[in-house]
Amino acid sequence: MKEVAENKKTKNIGEYIIYMYQMEDLLRAYAFEIADIKQYVIAHYPISEEQKNETYDWFEGLIASMKAEGKLNEGHLEATQESVEALAKIHWELLKSDQTYFDIYTKAKPHVIRMILEAGEKSPKHEIQVCVNGIYGLLLARLRSRDVPKEMLDATIAFGDVLSYLNYSYFESLGKKIREN
Repeated sequence: MKEVAENKKTKNIGEYIIYMYQMEDLLRAYAFEIADIKQYVIAHYPISEEQKNETYDWFEGLIASMKAEGKLNEGHLEATQESVEALAKIHWELLKSDQTYFDIYTKAKPHVIRMILEAGEKSPKHEIQVCVNGIYGLLLARLRSRDVPKEMLDATIAFGDVLSYLNYSYFESLGKKIREN
């Protein structure tokens, strides 16, 4: 699990963010009981004993960070949110300088506005957080075998296009080559 996170962080920053949100929710689901996480999650993961120990330590670190940051019931780790903020910064720059990105975002914008209006006072602070939340919401709905309205599916496709372009630009800005799709 630790290795999965590290791999995603170096190849697809959007997937990394979503994965970390999943890990936070996993820890909450187990009420931060590391012994239960070790028994019911780590023990069943097909990795070596050394990797299991590293994963255990990684989860302990995540638990400590979530407790220190007051993220026990909701919210996301500051380190993960820094990645969201980095994508938002690229988003704002690309809107001014990249017609292709502008066109991609224009397709997502009506969905973003709708989600902001639906969220009301609990609205995320920027459009990229809306896109990430929309995709994560779809993932959760599918994990729970819930029907997803076509409107939401259309929104997440548009959000995925936005995040995909931002991912490419993110790694380009770091001077790194991203994975082949």
